[in-house]
Amino acid sequence: MDKYHNEKEEIESVEIDEINEVEETDKTSSKRRKFFTIKKVAVFAGSVFLLLLIGYTTLLYGGKMFVDEKKLFVSSPTTIETEDGEVIWYLYDEYRLPVELEEIPEHVQNAFLAIEDKRFYEHSGVDMRSIGRALYRDIITRSKAEGGSTITQQLAKNLFLTNDKSWYRKVKEGMISLYLEREYTKDEIFEMYLNVIYFGQGRYGIEAAANKYFNKSVQDLNLEEGALLAGMVKGPNGYSPIDHPDKAKNRRDVVLQTMADLQLITVEEAEEAKAKGVNLQITERKTNPAYEAYVDLVIQEVEEEYGLTLEDLKATQYRIRTGINKEAQNIAFEEFQQDTYFPGNSMKNVEGAFLMMEGETGQIAAAIGGRNFKSSQHNRAVARVGQPGSTMKPLAVYGPALETGDYTPFSMLEDEMKEWEGKPVRNANEVYNGEVSLYDALVQSKNTSAVWLLDQIGIDYGKSYLEKMGIEFKDKNLRIALGGLENGITLKEMVQGYRTFTNSGRSIEAHAVIDIHDLYGNEMLTENHDETEVFSEQVAWNMLEIMKAVVTNGTAQSGYYPNELAGKTGSTQHPKHEGQTKDAWFVGMTPEYVTALWMGYDDISEEGNYLFGGSSYPTVMTKTILTKLNEQQSLEATFTKPEKVDALEEPIQLPVITDLKGSHTFGGFKLMKGKLTWAKQEDDRIIYRIYEQKNDKVQKIGEVIGKNEFTIDKFSLFDGSSYYVVPYDTLTDREGEKSNSVKITF
Repeated sequence: MDKYHNEKEEIESVEIDEINEVEETDKTSSKRRKFFTIKKVAVFAGSVFLLLLIGYTTLLYGGKMFVDEKKLFVSSPTTIETEDGEVIWYLYDEYRLPVELEEIPEHVQNAFLAIEDKRFYEHSGVDMRSIGRALYRDIITRSKAEGGSTITQQLAKNLFLTNDKSWYRKVKEGMISLYLEREYTKDEIFEMYLNVIYFGQGRYGIEAAANKYFNKSVQDLNLEEGALLAGMVKGPNGYSPIDHPDKAKNRRDVVLQTMADLQLITVEEAEEAKAKGVNLQITERKTNPAYEAYVDLVIQEVEEEYGLTLEDLKATQYRIRTGINKEAQNIAFEEFQQDTYFPGNSMKNVEGAFLMMEGETGQIAAAIGGRNFKSSQHNRAVARVGQPGSTMKPLAVYGPALETGDYTPFSMLEDEMKEWEGKPVRNANEVYNGEVSLYDALVQSKNTSAVWLLDQIGIDYGKSYLEKMGIEFKDKNLRIALGGLENGITLKEMVQGYRTFTNSGRSIEAHAVIDIHDLYGNEMLTENHDETEVFSEQVAWNMLEIMKAVVTNGTAQSGYYPNELAGKTGSTQHPKHEGQTKDAWFVGMTPEYVTALWMGYDDISEEGNYLFGGSSYPTVMTKTILTKLNEQQSLEATFTKPEKVDALEEPIQLPVITDLKGSHTFGGFKLMKGKLTWAKQEDDRIIYRIYEQKNDKVQKIGEVIGKNEFTIDKFSLFDGSSYYVVPYDTLTDREGEKSNSVKITF
């Protein structure tokens, strides 16, 4: 028993010890659980705090991620202007005319504040009251119907966000607003807002809207006008005073009443303004179609020389001064609308282009890119058009030939129909004189002489002068003399080339842009338009004088222009229609301008696409443009010869003498003398050579200069002699046709 009790006591003792150990273990576990619970709560709380801190920091400072600072600086449209600063064209994506807040009347500012954000100067960019109201209405309507946006938020949305009604967009809007409020003053934000808000009809900003709807500046807006514009912000199209005048008036009156409720105006002022109707003075800012080709040319030039694309010009304000002559541009545009200048087998497809360059500066004064040119179309004023035809002769042949020193204007050239490079070369009128002076070959546009002369001076030599003028092409054959270029030529190249003849032999790159200034008034750098010497002054003047004769006596006589004009016609043979014209040209020169006018078809592959009338039509049209311009601007009447240059003599026109008469006289040391007489000529430079023919023997017995009679001292009535006269040209060293023969008898 004792043993049993002892064992039982031992067992109970062990159980008690185990129970104590379990109790101790439970206490320890409980403490551990409590520790871990507190730790979890702390971690959770810390995480939440950290997330809130990150969220708050992101909300407060993260707005910068969505802001493009450049968009905050609102600029006016890029302007293309005349040299004197008159705007002819605007380039923009969104039409704005930014103004400073000080220029906007207080009653106009108050109208916007009253209806859009009455607590603007009190909140920090996000108005919690408005957000609470918006949230309540969103819940009630189960939609995102109410915006609750402040002016700052509207600015953020207009500049940096889309119009979707998502909470994510609202969060970004708030972030941007907080950033803007931190970085800019309230006045700066309000000014930016008033300059970017949309007012319908393509107008952004309060100044552009005032111009559009009331034909006045914002500083001249009265109370009801300012209230009407403020009311449009909520829905520029729905509250348009043009499309919905009643809605616009009702909305305006709401603005006026709100201003009165906020004591920004008196009740009497509000009622007086509400009693007035909506009086609009709508202005339409229409573009002039006459300027489209010129503007297109300017845009191309700006990108090529300044590296500014059209997108750049629309995004940021630039002032581009150009050399446009508005009167010349408008006159040329109107003439290009006349169908009578464009005769062709398919008249609707006949095209044309015109370029006028100021000779001294190289500035392009006018440009027509086609008969019905629209922006971004094929601008023929600068693109390659047809083959230049005979307008290439002065540039590639006659000018370079005179520059060699081996030829003068009165050197004799070959004039015979023959094959060159396997193809026959003919004159347009099929008249061949055997030989002709360089002067007459150019005036009469002899094809045979031009090809012969280019062969004499060398193709490479002729092309080297073209390259100095900025005219380059791959062709390398004698057809260059006739303008048979495979890929045609540009009008710009033509005026550059012909400019050498009016400006002492120097070429300059034709350009439209005078200068460009950026938003801050800084002039942008570009390449200088330096002159390149091509011909000597003497050669240039001689060529100019010859081409004056082309207009007065040669192929460019068609039409009328009262002042001195020089130039060259050109035409090319249609490859599919014998005797019909493919391209027709006239390149003209006045003391002030160089012009190039082309007519033809863009596509000659179509059956029937050929011209009638040849180069007479571009010649007449050019003279008409110049005549009308002269009536408006009094162009210089005559060319001025450079001081160091010798005048070019007029060519001598040898007469055909058919009225030679013979007689005899008595008296003097010798009792009998013979006398020859013929009609008097105006040109006293002509030498008349007198020939005696006796028994098949001919001898020269004398000559006279500028006279119309000759006395034969050694004379006999009985020797059977006959006499004739041959005129002689001292310039070309050539005799003319012999006169009729006479015998002197009783």
